[in-house]
Amino acid sequence: MRYLTATAFLALAPAAHATDEADAPPREPIVVTGTGLSEGPATPAYDVQRIEREALVSSASGRIEDVLSSVAGFQQFRRSDSRASNPSNQGVTLRALGGNASSRAQVLLDGVPVGNPFFGYIPLSALSPDRLSAVRVTRGGGMGAFGSGAVSGTIELESAGPDELAVIGGQALVNDRGETQASATLAPRLGQGFVVAGVQWDRGKGFWTTPEDQRVAASARARYESWSASLRAVAPLTDTVEVQASGLAYDDHRTLRFHGADSTSSGQQGSLRLVGRGDWQFDVLGFVQAQDFSNVVISATSYRKTLDQAKTPTLAVGGKAEVRPPIGPDHVLRIGTDIKLSRGNLVEMPYNAGTGARTAFRRAGGRQSDLGIYVEDDWTVGRLVLTAGGRLDRWTIRDGYYHELAASGAVAQDTRFANRDGWSGNARGGVVWNASSAVSLRAAAYTGLRLPTLNELYRPFVVFPITTRANADLKPERLRGFEAGVDLRPVPEWQLSLTAFDNRLKDAVANVTLDATTRERQNVDAIHARGLEASTEIRLGQVDLSGSLSWTDAEVKARGVQSALDGLRPAQVPKLAASATLAWTPVEDWRLAATLRHTGAQFEDDLETDVLPAATTLDLYAQVPVTGFAWLVLRAENLTDETIVTRNAGGSLDLGQPRTLWAGLRLGLRWR
Repeated sequence: MRYLTATAFLALAPAAHATDEADAPPREPIVVTGTGLSEGPATPAYDVQRIEREALVSSASGRIEDVLSSVAGFQQFRRSDSRASNPSNQGVTLRALGGNASSRAQVLLDGVPVGNPFFGYIPLSALSPDRLSAVRVTRGGGMGAFGSGAVSGTIELESAGPDELAVIGGQALVNDRGETQASATLAPRLGQGFVVAGVQWDRGKGFWTTPEDQRVAASARARYESWSASLRAVAPLTDTVEVQASGLAYDDHRTLRFHGADSTSSGQQGSLRLVGRGDWQFDVLGFVQAQDFSNVVISATSYRKTLDQAKTPTLAVGGKAEVRPPIGPDHVLRIGTDIKLSRGNLVEMPYNAGTGARTAFRRAGGRQSDLGIYVEDDWTVGRLVLTAGGRLDRWTIRDGYYHELAASGAVAQDTRFANRDGWSGNARGGVVWNASSAVSLRAAAYTGLRLPTLNELYRPFVVFPITTRANADLKPERLRGFEAGVDLRPVPEWQLSLTAFDNRLKDAVANVTLDATTRERQNVDAIHARGLEASTEIRLGQVDLSGSLSWTDAEVKARGVQSALDGLRPAQVPKLAASATLAWTPVEDWRLAATLRHTGAQFEDDLETDVLPAATTLDLYAQVPVTGFAWLVLRAENLTDETIVTRNAGGSLDLGQPRTLWAGLRLGLRWR
């Protein structure tokens, strides 16, 4: 982080120390935003939902996955949040295109993809809602920068600046189990720029994920401890160009199910971005990202260590360059290119569950790259807005290997997998007709691409008693989809959005059951998801009601040896999900809110053998001013103590968050 700190403050130096010449004519004030270029006029052609800061900072858990659960169609592979789930299960997706733990939605933090290059999971505990200004979720195939991988949609996180943050701010809370959550931010303006620094630290003994009647002496609470720190600096270079330098570091430790079943995830990333808002607008970004993961698997019968995934280091570098030439007031033309190069390797040792002796030493990994070129134009014709674009990707999968030594040190397997590469062309287009100030009709169609992760290609894994094999021959997934919708605003206080969609993910990667204890990652013919999405917001003075609903009919298309899967719902995919939040702001700085959330029943496995029952939870949040710079914060997670089953392997269960009550203080000092 030292070079990021230096870069950040060097970037601010011209703004902090520049002086005006005495005889210089007066100029318009320079405004820096710390964001990328504005969205185009055709953005509403796609199914987009935006979460503003007020909702981001008032969730019952204080975690980004909880906030995103208010978006219709959002889901993680597991129902657990990032305090009580293995990090490798933190894949996120939209529109029921799940079925395994890799992310099928692209997640960007200030334009930088944050997914783990090896596993595809999202480091959710590192993405503190307190440090964000807004989140934009676009469902359907991605198109712009880093569009490869966004087969179910794109989730864009925007960092907060001094307009949203106090100069000095922070909060500290404790819950009824003695667990703590603390954060602090510093957001001063320096000259015509600003710096934002933030840190968050969570720790707790956790709750029992194992039901009481299934606990044994080796059972353990879901203990967790995580921290993340970020530094961001923004400064003007000219009247229309600003530079943005960012850094993020994080570390996360968890225990799941048994004593010794510990996992860790950690990472550091830095980025440098130039944004120009003159006649020729541009956005140029470069980033570097390093992550690591470890995990210990404990036998559910002998309670000994059976696998030590000692480390999984990854490195990703990349960037993008986009320009918007001035071709007329009715057009917004985007021309860009992006590149991402990544590599990852795992080191793990299996152990005999009976004797505890190490039985082998394994290494596996490889490299991937993607170079994309894209063009997209938004054309406004009166009340009609048309958009169309294309993207060409050159991808490679290379240097894949699997190496295993026996306990004696002899080579048991040494496999080098063939390099692969290819070209992929994708497109999307849409139309919005603003029939009146109260009614807008829209339609869109799109395609997309996702490469299999290094984990899916080269790493087998065990969740006792089931072994899942890797598959180096997996093909890229390809999306074909279309949608139509209507946005209604019959009165200024009420808006309603309805969308019908039909998405087909061809060659979808799934964990296919081969027998009672063995699965393998395979390409199935497709996952076909059709459904309805709805969202609404009603603002009546001091009261705000928002809600979303997703109903999806998703099924696997399979044949041949996979024919048993044909017509079944993908694993871990509910048919119905809904969320509603009622908030009351009686006076300024007060906020009282209740969130009711329902997740329908879903299946644990691809053969629909084990069921995760439906669950409905109620969360509460209250913020009450104590002084001009301090607020009392009260939160309640799962107030009714609903039983949430997150894993069901033949009756062996894991449970999700029980009723949890929080209390603490939020502080914020402002002066300019």
